[in-house]
Formats: sequence, structure tokens, C-alpha cells
Amino acid sequence: MPTDTPERAALARAVQHANAFLDGLEQRPVAATATLDDLRARLDRPLSHGGTPAAQVIDDLVADVAGGIVGSQSGRFFSWVIGGGTPAAMAADWLTTVWDQNACLHISGPAAAVVEEVAGAWLKDLFDLPPQASFAFVTGCQMAHVTALAAARHGVLRDRGWDVEQRGLFGAPAIRVLANPDRHGSVDVALRILGFGLDALEPLPLDAQRRVTPEGLAAALARRDAPAIVILQAGELNLAAFDPFRALVPIARAAGAWTHVDAAFGLWAKVSPAHRQLADGIELADSWTTDGHKYLNVPYDSGLAFVRDADAHRAAMSLATSYLPPGGGVARDQLDWNPELSRRARGFAVYAALRELGRDGLAALVARTCEHARALAQGIGGLPGAELISTSSLNQALVRFPSPAPDATDAEHDARTDAVVAAINATGEALFGGVTWNGRRAMRISVSNWRTTNADVARAIAAARAVLEHGTEV
Repeated sequence: MPTDTPERAALARAVQHANAFLDGLEQRPVAATATLDDLRARLDRPLSHGGTPAAQVIDDLVADVAGGIVGSQSGRFFSWVIGGGTPAAMAADWLTTVWDQNACLHISGPAAAVVEEVAGAWLKDLFDLPPQASFAFVTGCQMAHVTALAAARHGVLRDRGWDVEQRGLFGAPAIRVLANPDRHGSVDVALRILGFGLDALEPLPLDAQRRVTPEGLAAALARRDAPAIVILQAGELNLAAFDPFRALVPIARAAGAWTHVDAAFGLWAKVSPAHRQLADGIELADSWTTDGHKYLNVPYDSGLAFVRDADAHRAAMSLATSYLPPGGGVARDQLDWNPELSRRARGFAVYAALRELGRDGLAALVARTCEHARALAQGIGGLPGAELISTSSLNQALVRFPSPAPDATDAEHDARTDAVVAAINATGEALFGGVTWNGRRAMRISVSNWRTTNADVARAIAAARAVLEHGTEV
């Protein structure tokens, strides 16, 4: 390709800007600094009639979004469970854009189809999931839940003699959904999309560690004979709690219920010898969801769904029509397993990250981030004016900043906590999130970025110490 084409010029500028962005991660604030008004004023340009040279568009875009990019690629981002992008994953994602395959059918992107096939098999092996399980590469855990729970809906109604894909839900046996009450909100959205309705949800009893109890599940299932889906979790958002799968899944199976596990980041505990016991028995379930843009550190969007009953999964998703060539059962057509037809070839970045890290690299990444989370929790939670609420056995923790005022109310403690979190974030040294847990505001610590180092942890603790020593305006 000639060096002076618009394509080459734009891509060259993108490479320069990308390298400058990555090179500046340690110097730039982690939180966004541009205001909403700033960004609107810069980006809301008049749309010209004649267009703009591609390279200039890229230069203008980078200038206009300055200060509006959250530093989630930084090793000092601790706000949500978001990984960065490993070098191979980012590079493969760029190539995914250039190749621009529609990863819907094998015939529309043969390499994209085979890469998903291989990466899916690698992941099942890493997670100790059944080798016969099917899988889907989707946008994130939200659509992974939709995919897996659609398969669950098919399975439990099929067992009651009802074809939901043909007959719909009107008149179908009512499905009970028994769930951990600490579930992520994406589960609720999936249930709404699939037509269950939130009234179908029945919260299950929890023990002191916020785990579903076997006795509670057994009693709930015994109350009524109806098709049932049990939703458990591996890695609750605040404490990273894991339900006791080895005890719970056989109870559900004996009652004819389908067990689905939200394992957005918890499933990755299985790759770490030091943490795999947390997810003991998770492989006994019927479906699982997780994210690649969390612990695997691939670029957004990358969600993964796995289903033990491949027939139920395919029945819930597959499409046959005259303008689509038949796969013939030899090649894997992604549309048989995904809710999308037009879709990005997400498998390339996953494949690249897995090859780059390898088994040992994945295990080390999980172990390292867990150590960083504990160090942050103990380091910040041990400062004068801070209170360590909890640190988990994985990568989450909670710290609170009570008001020093005598006889302070709960509302004043909450306000003080939010103010300290905001002040730490305003330093630019780190980014944490706030959460309401057990009725109290807290700072949530989450670590899943491959870039995080001991130096990043030390900078975040120092920023918290400086804020607590110098005070905040509450």
C-alpha cells in the first residue's frame, strides 16, 4: 500500500496517538478531568458537507476527548472489575477491526469461526467445565446471561413438554427463578428481556458469609412443583463471595432445576491453584457466564457463556433461513450459539490473550491482583480515619471513612465516606468507587488489571493518607 493513502495516514496517526496514550498512563490522572460541558463544546462540531481528511479526523478526535478518557487501562484503576488490555489482545483487536469479519457464519469469516472454536475449548479446559458444553462469545455478562438463561428456559420447559421457541411463554408453565439475593443487576435485566418478569424471582436464604445455604435451597425447591432455574454466583461484587456449589447443585438437580452461575470474574479463580478451591464444584452446574474484559484483560466487549446442555443452547439461539448457507454440521457457525447475527469477531483478542499469558501467566495474574487488593485494603483500611470493613479471598475489598464528629449519625458517616472517596479520586493518583453495602456507604476496592504493580498500590495508599491527613470539605 502506498504510504500516502488516507488509510495509511489515518492508521499511522492512530498508532502514534495510541502509543502516546499508553506511555502517559503513569503521568495522567486516572479519573476523567474534562467536564460534560467541555466535551460537548469540543465534540459538537458542525457536520461539514465536504467531509474531513481521515488523519485530521483522528487528530481532532484525540484532542477533543482529552480529559474525557477514564484511565481504566492504568494499574491504578480500582473502581470496577475492569481489566486493561494485554499487548497481544490489543494488537489482535486492532487487526479484528482491519479484517472486519462478520463473525456470524463460518463462511463469512472462516478464521474467525475457528479461532472461537479453539479459544472456547481452551477456556472450558482452563475452567474445568464439561468438554461437551457449548459456548458463545458475546458482548459481556449481560448478554451472556441472556444467552445462558434462554437455554435454561428452553431446557426446563422442554422437560415439561413445552416448546418455548415455537409456542412462546403465553400459556407456558410458570418458571420459578430462585436466586442469590446479592446477585448482580445484569441477571435481573436478562430475566426481564427473556419475559420472566421480576415477580418470578424468589430470594434464597444466605449464611453469614452471604452464601446460599443448602437447607434454604432445599426448602425453597420443596415448596412448589414447577419448572425452576436456580441462579448462584461466583464472586459477589463487594465481598467476592462464592456460593457452595458442590453442596447446592446436586440439590437443584435432584429437584429437576437448572443451575446457572454468574461468574463474571469469579470463574477465573479456577485458573489459579491458590484460589481454585473458592469455586469448588462450580463445574457441576448447567450454565456459566464470565467476562473476558475482566480478568483475561482483553479489550471491551468480551463476554462468555457456557452451557452444559448444548442441544438446549442451540435450540434457543439457532436460525435457519433460505439466504443463509447451511453449515453442514462440520464447521461451527456462531449464529447457532449467539443472540446476534451481525457481530464482531471477538475471538481473535481472546485467543491472543490466552496465548500471550498461557496457563502460568493467567494463574500469576489472578494471584498477583488478589495480593494487591489485600494490600490496598489493609494499607488504606489501617490509616487513621479509615475502617476496614472486609477484604475477600479474591480481589475485592471494602473500606469506610467514618465521620470524626462526636455522636455522628449514619448519614454523616456515609457523607464522610463519599467525600473521602471523591477527594482521593480528585488527586488523580487512583480511582475508586463507592457502594452501599449492608445499608452503609463504603469505598469498594477492585483489582483485575495486569498492569497493577506494588508501586501503584503504594501511590494509592499515599493518596488516601494525604486526603485523610489534610481533610476534605464535607
